[in-house]
This record gives sequence, structure tokens and C-alpha cells, in this order.
Amino acid sequence: MRSEFQAAIAQLIAEKGLPREVVMETVANALLAAYRKSFGGGENVRIEVDKNGEVHVWASKRVVAQVTDPNEEISLAEAQRLIPNAALGQLVDVDSSFIFARIPTQTAKQVILQRIREAEHEHLYDQIKNWVGEIRLGTLTRKDANRGWVIDFDLDKVDKVEGLMPVSEEVPTERYRPGQRIRVYIYDVRKVQGRLLQILASRTHRDLVRRLFEAEVPEIYEGTVEIMAIAREQGSRTKVAVHSRQEGLDPIGACVGVRGSRINNIVRELNDEKIDIILWDKDPATFVANSLSPVKPLKVELRESDHTAIVTVPERQLSLAIGKDGQNARLAAKLTGWRVDVVKPAEGEVYEEPVEDEAVTTRRQRSRSRSQK
Repeated sequence: MRSEFQAAIAQLIAEKGLPREVVMETVANALLAAYRKSFGGGENVRIEVDKNGEVHVWASKRVVAQVTDPNEEISLAEAQRLIPNAALGQLVDVDSSFIFARIPTQTAKQVILQRIREAEHEHLYDQIKNWVGEIRLGTLTRKDANRGWVIDFDLDKVDKVEGLMPVSEEVPTERYRPGQRIRVYIYDVRKVQGRLLQILASRTHRDLVRRLFEAEVPEIYEGTVEIMAIAREQGSRTKVAVHSRQEGLDPIGACVGVRGSRINNIVRELNDEKIDIILWDKDPATFVANSLSPVKPLKVELRESDHTAIVTVPERQLSLAIGKDGQNARLAAKLTGWRVDVVKPAEGEVYEEPVEDEAVTTRRQRSRSRSQK
């Protein structure tokens, strides 16, 4: 049909970066909408745009003995010229490409541009929705006092997309500045009012820690070491419970790396947030005991009635077990799912402090050195 129309479609494909099929379908739907807007009706009209940009218009008409509405009906004689065995009452697709020429150019242009914008938005959403649950590198551009930091993410070498790190997702101890490159965890990609795309990012999310471990520790990425639980007080301290699925593999050693190489990379990314790597155990009492690292409890009593773990520790380690402002015990509770009450031995109670084997002691020292820095 119109050569300039075909050129316009080719330009749209080149400029918008949309798949050809998407553009063709979008333009066809837009032309149909423009026709209905200009002339009303058109429920029986179908418009197709082929791969060459040619527009084909078809009208589905019922075969009747006497035509009263030429937009909806076709005579038997006319129908049989198209389909020799056409019969009364049958629906026949009639080439009505002349309709295309009747659509006002300005109306068609407006509707096509609107539909293309909608298609762009949908295509962008399809690209970005899979970012949820990933760490992405972005650039801080500006601070909105009420909403948070606006972040630019690269889509490709040319295009960027804007995201937001809400105030609630900022780490209080971190300092941000425009132009700063930053790794963030994408926790949501949503449409607002059906059109606006909103990408929400976080520096506080505990799964940011999980993804960093997956990136730094091959055993976690491959699944031979599993992260069982994470408890985090962002900017201050995190406890990560790990478990080996491979006999003989030390999960804490795998996470720490040679001379602390792996864990140090994670700590640097989190701006020196303290990290305790805890050995997970299927026995709740043992897990609770491990969770209070670097302290070695004397006894753990589980009270099922209120899901409380009463942990007895050496008196000289009581404050260490509880932690500053109760942080160590609080994180242990979050990690294990048990309420943790830390107590010293009752008067008259005598415990022999357990002696760990060299391998376990070395492992705990590695964990302790990271948490006490």
C-alpha cells in the first residue's frame, strides 16, 4: 500500500529496537483502533501487516439474499465470485484494503505512536522483570529526599533504565554520592498504573548477602554448600548458617577461602559489615549453640512450650554471648527461629568446658576473626 507507510514501519523497527513481529502486530492493532475511532463499528474488520509492511484489511461479512448493510453483509452472487461454493448464512472474509486509505492520517499516526509506546513499555518490562532476585550494578544519579536514591542501570551500551533505592532500603552506616557505582539487590519490578515501570533496589535485603556468597563461593553456587539461614542487621553484623551436602567438605572453610580471600571480598562489598559463618545442624540445640559463635555454650535446654532455648554459657563469656545491646543473642534468635535466653550457670552448678578438636577450633577462630574485626 503506501510506500511512505512501509518506510515509517522500517524506521520504527530501527529506532525502537523492538522485534519486527511486535511492531507489525502493534501497528495492525493501532490501525484497527484508528478505524473504529474514526468510523465506529468495525467489529468484523481484521487488519494484518505483513513482513514487507503491506497492510491487508479483511471484513468478515455474512452471505444474504438481499444486502441491507454493506459493511456487514454480502450478496450470494458476490460471495460466490470469491468462493464458488459460498452459501446463504455463511461468513466470508472480503478483501477491504480500500478501508486503509479512508483512515485519517493524523488519527492513524497518533494511535500508532501510542500503541508503540505501550509495546515499548511491555518489551522493557519483559526484559527487566527477570532482574528480581539478582544483584545489579548501577550508578547513583540523584537523591530524592522523600523517596530515596535514583539509580541508572545499563540495558546495553546505549540505553539505560531508571530504578529507585527507597530510603528504607539504605544502610544507615553507608554514605552515598551522585555518580557512585553501587551493587544493589533488585527486590521488585512492577508496573504502576499499568504503564510506569518501577524498579526497586536494596542494600539492606538479606538476600543481597546470599547472592554475594553465591558469587564468591563456587561451592555455594554449585550447591555442594548450602546457605540454610541468614540473620542480618544491615551495616553492623550478619550471621550466615551453612551446611555441606558433600561428605568431608568443610562449609565454613569454603566460605572463608584461603587466607580469608572469599569472605574478605564480601565484607568489602558490604563496607566492613561483620559476618559470622555458622555451622548449621539439624539438631536445634546444637544449631542454637553454634549460632552464638564465638561463644561455646555449656548447655542448651529447649523449652517447646514457648519455643525458647535457654543457653547456659561460662560467666566470663556472658556479655560476649549476649553481645553489644543484645545483638549476638538477637541475631542467633533470628537465625535459628528460637527465642534465645542466655544465662550464666546457677549457683552450685559446675560444668566442664568442652575442648574442641583442632579442626573445629581453627574453623571457629576464622569465624571469630571476621566477626570481631
